[in-house]
Amino acid sequence: MKQPISDRAALTSGAVMLVVGVVAGAGMTHAVAEPAKTERAATVAMPGKPGTKEIAGLFDGWLAAVRTGDPQKVAARYASDAVLLPTASPEIRTTRAGIVDYFEHFLKRDPDAKKIRTVVNVLDRDSAIDAGLYRFTLDGGKTTVEARYTYEYEKRGGKWLIVNHHSSVVPPAS
Repeated sequence: MKQPISDRAALTSGAVMLVVGVVAGAGMTHAVAEPAKTERAATVAMPGKPGTKEIAGLFDGWLAAVRTGDPQKVAARYASDAVLLPTASPEIRTTRAGIVDYFEHFLKRDPDAKKIRTVVNVLDRDSAIDAGLYRFTLDGGKTTVEARYTYEYEKRGGKWLIVNHHSSVVPPAS
């Protein structure tokens, strides 16, 4: 059974706060240990629920699409009503055309990424959150950007799609 959007939004906010707490509490030196550490937020067992590895692996599909350099292939990973709050743009993208536009510009920088830390929260059979830290290389490896992310996924028509993607540069430690 699908949870009301307000419940999912509250859980998304909680996952973001968890990541912010991890970054603030541990500092970036500790948080960027390799390989990517996958954690699982507390969830209630439910038959048919996807595993945390399956959800964490959805990023690999997104990254494979990014590596093609084709903005349409990247945008196909997003639901038609998805929200994208991208790392490299102040504009909130809420349409397929807006998401394609963002990736048309972003992909020109030859991006690649690697997850550093991930926290997965499987909400139910058809929705999950993956939040954490990743490192982007841009411009043929000349530029490195460490960012925090939240992907909210929903399974629609048997396919996992991104319904909400937030990415922002990790602020300096205080």
